[in-house]
Amino acid sequence: MLPEGPSPRPRLAGFTPDFKLPPIQNGLAPVITKIETKLPVVFLTIDDGVTKTPEMIRLLAEYDYPASIFLAKDFVADQPAFFKNFIARGSLVENHTVHHNINMVTQMGYAQQLAEMNAMQDYAQQQFGRRPTLFRPPGGAYSLAMRQAVAAAGMKAIVTWEAKANDGHMDYQYGKDLRPGEIVLMHFRPEFAADLAAFRAAQLAAGLEVVLLEDFLDVA
Repeated sequence: MLPEGPSPRPRLAGFTPDFKLPPIQNGLAPVITKIETKLPVVFLTIDDGVTKTPEMIRLLAEYDYPASIFLAKDFVADQPAFFKNFIARGSLVENHTVHHNINMVTQMGYAQQLAEMNAMQDYAQQQFGRRPTLFRPPGGAYSLAMRQAVAAAGMKAIVTWEAKANDGHMDYQYGKDLRPGEIVLMHFRPEFAADLAAFRAAQLAAGLEVVLLEDFLDVA
């Protein structure tokens, strides 16, 4: 049975965060790859927005998972209302650029990167009623220029990952299990159900609670 109505926010399952987001220093946004915490929490992030199915909405609602949703305008502009279903249950939309150029670090200068970010900030505000506070680079690569652009665009941090649900299984850069504070990457792809099942199995096996990254970082 699906939970009735939107989930309240902030929703930290009774946990008091023991990690403080580093501030912007010298005009550079911090890069967060994993949250250093002793609490049994894990953070689900879902990227892009290419595939959109009712099953995705149903599964996240069934498991009552809040997620940080990093969207690229080119992938979602055909159906932005789809993602409001996730927002209604406690998820938040974040910035993944307009065009999703995975080579933006090497092909774009500071001004071009900032333009991509600002355009997505404006789009997210228009469509979803909130300006993103977090940024995920397409492909994951970042640079000092990108960190500067993120800060200039009004965001608080670049978010990467060390674990991901992919092709129906979990991939880890370190170890063989989910660790407390792990930021997990998924995508809106046809294999969404299999990826979410792999994540759920790993999350339950590790005894971790899924909480919203923005709430934990106090940047919602």
